[in-house]
Amino acid sequence: MIDRYSRPAMKRVWSDENKYGHWLQVELAVAEAWVEEGVIPEEDMARLRKAKYNHQRMMEIFETTRHDVTAFLTSVTESLGPEGRWLHLGMTSSDMLDTAQALQLVESGDLLLQDLDQAIQVLGEQAVKYKDTIMMGRTHGVHAEPITLGLKLAVWWEELRRQRARLVEACDSIRVGKISGAVGTHATIPPQVEDRVCARLGLQAEPISNQIVQRDRYAHFVGTLALIAASLEKFATEIRSLQRTEIHELEEPFGQGQTGSSSMPHKRNPELAERICGLARLIRGHSVTALENVALWGERDISHSSAERIILPDSCLALDYILSIFTRIVKDLRVFPERMWANIEDSRGLIFSQRVLLALVDRGMAREEAYQIVQRNAMRSWDHNEDFRELLKADADARNRFSLEELEELFDYGYYTRYVDETLQRAGLLPSQAAIKR
Repeated sequence: MIDRYSRPAMKRVWSDENKYGHWLQVELAVAEAWVEEGVIPEEDMARLRKAKYNHQRMMEIFETTRHDVTAFLTSVTESLGPEGRWLHLGMTSSDMLDTAQALQLVESGDLLLQDLDQAIQVLGEQAVKYKDTIMMGRTHGVHAEPITLGLKLAVWWEELRRQRARLVEACDSIRVGKISGAVGTHATIPPQVEDRVCARLGLQAEPISNQIVQRDRYAHFVGTLALIAASLEKFATEIRSLQRTEIHELEEPFGQGQTGSSSMPHKRNPELAERICGLARLIRGHSVTALENVALWGERDISHSSAERIILPDSCLALDYILSIFTRIVKDLRVFPERMWANIEDSRGLIFSQRVLLALVDRGMAREEAYQIVQRNAMRSWDHNEDFRELLKADADARNRFSLEELEELFDYGYYTRYVDETLQRAGLLPSQAAIKR
């Protein structure tokens, strides 16, 4: 991932320094387990614990071997004496690679969970803050019935909480190591060594493996990142839509001195939300690659390896980045209640059509007849730019069922938002009435 879209903590997780540090950590953990088996003498292990890799020397050796693991091991053993022979004892490259990579993925998952927690907290706070800020609900991009901004944000809050639960499960699925030898038979390294190594590293031992940790685990993890990114794209798309000049109910933060266009100084573009949408597409594409990495030849091939060098760090880096952007947008979101109210009134009372329909049915009218009365007035309002409420007041069929005062009572916006508090209480964003009474 390019530096523009990389945050420091996640960038450190996927740095070469951290990766090779984990490689050495795994190699030494295996050596420690061999000591417990009585294979490696304690005095040799004392010297092995001081082992270090030499990155520059590793790159030099790689030019000849074209194999990063053998180059790494050689760079380590060159600094050791005879005890160096114990490194990588009974192991295959994937024992070290997959187990070390699990440590990186676990670190990444922990950071992403922190990111999600921050986004969830900010969404919850804003949902409560704007729970009574009435705005138009839209379906198919067309005015439907009023909602509140807080209710919209609460929907997003609940969705991210579900995503967090999925990420916890996905992190558990990749929290595994594998120290079982060339094709997973443990012929050169017994199961108890694997158990000790994984316990030392805070991982679960893969119950059954071939030469690698099975890639359905990775597909689950990357697929979950893509699902979280899809939610963020959904939220960002809505913010972009509501920032359009014709609607202009919301606006993402726009800093002093910031420019929106090189040619049009007036522009305040939703570039942060658009960036979320763009990088979400990238992560979604990586999830397809992760799925395609599941099917390998025999006990393994390395067609997955080259792709994973890109999709694993980039998916983690990109999601970390867009989660931080989304949290910033929501925290500093500009809200325009007056514009929301103007947009509600722009439909000239048409939003009350269902309530009038239900009221007519409640007064004993057949639904089909009631629908016809309401629709003919609604279509006239659409076609002739007339106020739906006034048309109903002048409609004899409607007036036969309601007085003017009763009709006016039907045109109450509060009718649509009267359960918002209860909804937020059910979700846990507001204390329940029982808790309030206590």
